[in-house]
Amino acid sequence: MTGIVVLFDFDRTIIDDNSDKWVVVEMGLTQSFQQLLSVLPWNTLMDRLLDELHSQGRTIEEIEKCLKRVPMNPRIMAAIKAAHDFGCDLKIVSDANTFYIETILKHHGLLGFFSEIFTNPTSVDELGRLRIFPFHDYILAPHACSLCPYNMCKGLVIEKVRAAAATENGKKRFVYVGDGRGDFCPSLKLGQGDYVMPRKNYPLWNLIFTDPILVKAEVHEWSDGEELEKVLLHIISTISKEENISNGTYTQSESSDHEANHQTPPNSWVREKTA
Repeated sequence: MTGIVVLFDFDRTIIDDNSDKWVVVEMGLTQSFQQLLSVLPWNTLMDRLLDELHSQGRTIEEIEKCLKRVPMNPRIMAAIKAAHDFGCDLKIVSDANTFYIETILKHHGLLGFFSEIFTNPTSVDELGRLRIFPFHDYILAPHACSLCPYNMCKGLVIEKVRAAAATENGKKRFVYVGDGRGDFCPSLKLGQGDYVMPRKNYPLWNLIFTDPILVKAEVHEWSDGEELEKVLLHIISTISKEENISNGTYTQSESSDHEANHQTPPNSWVREKTA
């Protein structure tokens, strides 16, 4: 196991879609979604729509079949497997939900590559109805973060992961991969020596480059699955080389292997903190 922890968002990052909206569209809930969108917060809205599916006689098995149709970019699948094989600790931090994420990952043979999944919990009630609950109890223990939605502060999750890592032997380096507005708060929790990978022209990317001095981590952008794979593996290789040099175990042969196996991303992919 290396000292590298890679944290992935799920929607628009691991999958090139939004799992909530996928179910809404594929299971004929678009009209109800549009009617309730301005009335209910997102997490509550998704739970309400699942209740509607249940009232229509639709089953959890049907939802599961729907989720198994979500496509996944083969290059992102390859990146996940390569990072895991390298010894990185892979985790997911997502505002989707447990049932959707685990169903999709299991279908694509990726569930076992992740050590932890932080997301909105789900359960099946006594009526056989799938329920979605907020990650943070916004009534008994609201997170009070103005950057995040009421149900989940990803920044608090990162703080928890970093605190747990601090109790382990050796320094941990963190890589955060995401796209959305909710990924900005956790990006601010990263420090020097860490990396954040925002998807280009998505909300996280826009927020970072509106005021880049706020982010202490080194920023490397990506646009699609092929770029995510190249940039992530380059970062992992770079960290590994730095650690080996620090430990006095780096050799010229490793340098040659590094250059042969990992193409350095073009400058347009990299935005290093300059101040």
